[in-house]
Amino acid sequence: MKAPRLHIPIHYLKGVGPRLAGDLEHLGIKTIDDLFAYYPYRYDEYELKDLAEVNDQEQTTIVGKIQSEPLLHYYGKKKSRLTVRILSGKYLIQVVLFNRPFLKRTLTLGSVVTVTGKWDRNRAMLTASEIHAGEPDPGSKWSPVYTACSGISVRKLRALVKQAFIQYPDCIKENLPAAFIERYRLTGKREAVRTIHFPEDQEQLRQARRRLVYEEFLLYELKLHAYKQLKRVSQNGVQMNIDRPAVQKFIEALPFALTAAQERVVNEILSDMGAAFSMNRLLQGDVGSGKTIVAAIALYAAAVSGYQGALMVPTEILAEQHADQLDGLFAPYGITTGLLTGSVRGKRRGTLLRGLAEGKINVLVGTHALIQPEVIFRKLGLVVTDEQHRFGVRQRGALRLKGKEPDILYMTATPIPRTLALSVFGDMDVSTIDQLPGGRKKIKTYWVQEKIIDRVIHFMRNELEQGRQAYVICPLIEESEQLDVQNAIDVYTHLSQALPEFKVALMHGRLTPEEKEAAMDAFKKKEVQVLVSTTVVEVGVNVPNASLMIIYDADRFGLSQLHQLRGRVGRGNVQSYCILLADAKSETSKEKMRLMAETTDGFKLSGYDLKLRGPGDFFGSKQSGLPNFRLADMIHDYRTLTVARDDASRLVKSHEFWHADCYAPLRETLAESGLTQTVHLD
Repeated sequence: MKAPRLHIPIHYLKGVGPRLAGDLEHLGIKTIDDLFAYYPYRYDEYELKDLAEVNDQEQTTIVGKIQSEPLLHYYGKKKSRLTVRILSGKYLIQVVLFNRPFLKRTLTLGSVVTVTGKWDRNRAMLTASEIHAGEPDPGSKWSPVYTACSGISVRKLRALVKQAFIQYPDCIKENLPAAFIERYRLTGKREAVRTIHFPEDQEQLRQARRRLVYEEFLLYELKLHAYKQLKRVSQNGVQMNIDRPAVQKFIEALPFALTAAQERVVNEILSDMGAAFSMNRLLQGDVGSGKTIVAAIALYAAAVSGYQGALMVPTEILAEQHADQLDGLFAPYGITTGLLTGSVRGKRRGTLLRGLAEGKINVLVGTHALIQPEVIFRKLGLVVTDEQHRFGVRQRGALRLKGKEPDILYMTATPIPRTLALSVFGDMDVSTIDQLPGGRKKIKTYWVQEKIIDRVIHFMRNELEQGRQAYVICPLIEESEQLDVQNAIDVYTHLSQALPEFKVALMHGRLTPEEKEAAMDAFKKKEVQVLVSTTVVEVGVNVPNASLMIIYDADRFGLSQLHQLRGRVGRGNVQSYCILLADAKSETSKEKMRLMAETTDGFKLSGYDLKLRGPGDFFGSKQSGLPNFRLADMIHDYRTLTVARDDASRLVKSHEFWHADCYAPLRETLAESGLTQTVHLD
């Protein structure tokens, strides 16, 4: 491998002294490479137009001569408004600049300026976003706009990038093999970087971005695949001797047949469990696709191989539900299931922990109580985490440390496209159940305005009179002055009065675990007909008799969360319904409601949700490892991501990638990421 290239410190650039270098460091610019990779986030178009051709409220650029002394007016706390009259062609207009009082001394009478801003035709006024002396540069009508900071203006950044191209153009090295550039008809690296900073037209910019986005994705995917490959060849995980005939008998004894998708992912998981490396797999599938039974099969396989299994879930209610279900499945085979939550205390807890340490408990189900120091497994081989996004990275990691490199299976009911899942969840493999069991009735979904709530309650009464039950979900617990949304306590009071012949219960996050358990238990036993709740009921709760889900202020929720809530019904044999109560004033809100009413496909809905909210909001700030790309967007550029991932997977598995000179720049990037060990392939 070639020696890593030198990274030239930014203070070597002409015009950058210690103070400016310090300011640049605040922007993450420490080297010339960093400066070249500090891409604009938008462009001002300097195509000069006659104001007669500019539409009202349109962004435009004009050249004109200053006709009046600038007037400066202060208002509020340190806010200012600077106005000056400019003659542009035959138009005498007023230019307004906000919060830039320092420009007063530079805008001199009779001088020529170039101004970019929004044109108000009725008031003959241009609200300027940018103004500078003289006419625009003849080289380009596009001007890059960068994220600036105190001490560094956008203009200064432009000048520094231009100087870098003059002084250090050779710093921009081509790192893609010629075969890739030819195959995808990509722009060269140096030309692409120059264009992304100073484009001349839209098509040139598009081609430059296409090249750089592919490169970003390829380098990221190479790191993921190389890391995964190195982990596999290290062979330091649990290697179970899977008893396939015993597992097959267990599957055949189930009261239902597995779908083809379930059979496929079971084989993927069992293959990993039987390998020498530690499994790190994400199991994703739509609501009701049968992820839990797949996890049960994996836990059974671990138990008959002589290992213990752990299943961690986010709530006590869900833990109890899973423990009961698994005990019913495993008890006939002599496999012992234990339950550990915060409610398990005293003598019962002590007996459980001793049994676990002695290996008498084969499968332990619980909440985050599983990661407490006193919980000791004798021989932990498989860890399953349900709704993994509900747990922090440290919680998930702490459970893994209870064994010696146990196999890990994460489960999520928020499915996303496979390539995106593989990329977002880093070094995990991904198994996808993309098929629902046959015979299930589609949940009928309706979007209605809250003014017809009386008709909705009438419909609810009809369902309850047939012996069914209903969930009613609200976004808040108590009245809020900030948000005009229905709250659980008010809705509970209203429904208790409107449906006096039925029992209505209230459940929310501020109740104690015992109170929540009591409310949910009463609902499951049909002692309660209507459960008013916040989203604590969202995940995993199984009440087959519930046929109606009503969601107040549904437009306040994300699509994936709405789909999760809808999945609490439709678990029995009767027709189930979901009613979305939302006035939905914005176009985005209306689109969400329309999508929910039109489809029950969780993969489609999560795709739409990603587009509406973006990856950061969708996965949440707690999601570890969500890549922060300079140009690429995992949703907008999904096709490119797929191509780059396939290329990276093929390269890392090839002998040529690790030895041929044409791939040396890519290997150099891996070395700079700390992946210096060459993967030895058979």
